[in-house]
Amino acid sequence: MKKGAVKTREEISLIAEGGTILHDILYRTAALAKPGVSTWELNEFAETEIAKAGGRPSFKGYGGKKNPYPAGLCTSVNSEVVHGIPSKKTLLKDGDIVGLDIGMEYKELFTDTAITVPIGKVSALAEKLLEATQKSLNAAIKQAKPGNRIGDISFAIQSTAEAAGFSVVRDLVGHGVGYDVHEDPSVPCYGKKGTGQVLKTGMVLAIEPMLCEHEYFVDFDKDGWTIRTKDGGLSAHFEHTIAITEYGARILT
Repeated sequence: MKKGAVKTREEISLIAEGGTILHDILYRTAALAKPGVSTWELNEFAETEIAKAGGRPSFKGYGGKKNPYPAGLCTSVNSEVVHGIPSKKTLLKDGDIVGLDIGMEYKELFTDTAITVPIGKVSALAEKLLEATQKSLNAAIKQAKPGNRIGDISFAIQSTAEAAGFSVVRDLVGHGVGYDVHEDPSVPCYGKKGTGQVLKTGMVLAIEPMLCEHEYFVDFDKDGWTIRTKDGGLSAHFEHTIAITEYGARILT
């Protein structure tokens, strides 16, 4: 298989095939996220469905032998930004928000996607945060076209988020994807227009706004994976894998 930032049309078609499957699995998993359900149950469902579809959960075992990520689904609750580990002890409650981030290897190619969903009735602030994060992703995708630069995507995320009164995470980024879970280039959530790598037809990117209620500073938990807001404020995360075509961005998930 050819390696590099630019994928062939055939490879993008296969990535889209896997992405369609993963999108369906993610939204069926999200439908199960209700008060009283554990994040472990969500992961078990997602992993089972990936296996049924002929894929492999690409996050499971990621990160090396010393502390591999133990699940196929990242479940990040409230102040957890990303990489929350599913647990039987973590029961979702009315008013929570939970980020569901999932990746799959399918026919030797990778996709990555995420949503954050409300559990029961959430606060007006939480609703606003979810809406702003979704809008940031949509604005970023509009900038993913040939001749633009990574900074145009990043600026779209940051400006949309900050206009809504939120901050964007600085220590974590979106990324290339396709031949592996994470590839170059990095796609930050903040930046300046007209800066960074030029976008070319055939590039496949995972664009993932991560917004915070207050400050954007984060801490790592002792588990080595869970990343949460330093000040305890809420955080939300949305993500799509997209391909850059001559007509603009094609959403693959």
